[in-house]
Amino acid sequence: MSILQRMREIPPSLKKILGVVFIVIGLLALVTPLTPGSWIALLGLEFLGIRFLFLDKISSWWKSRKEIKTDSK
Repeated sequence: MSILQRMREIPPSLKKILGVVFIVIGLLALVTPLTPGSWIALLGLEFLGIRFLFLDKISSWWKSRKEIKTDSK
């Protein structure tokens, strides 16, 4: 079973709680000088589903950029 399938089985309320906890821990890690764990905030955003908003925008931008490059050749 893949990770994405397992994440779909997690109840939405638990995803929200985990997302907020990871964001708080990531922000605390960003502020403290000896912990390189600020990437945990990005994991929290993933649990909250924020990545999908940015992923759609980035992929559409990337496709339009590819079309511009192929048209200019």
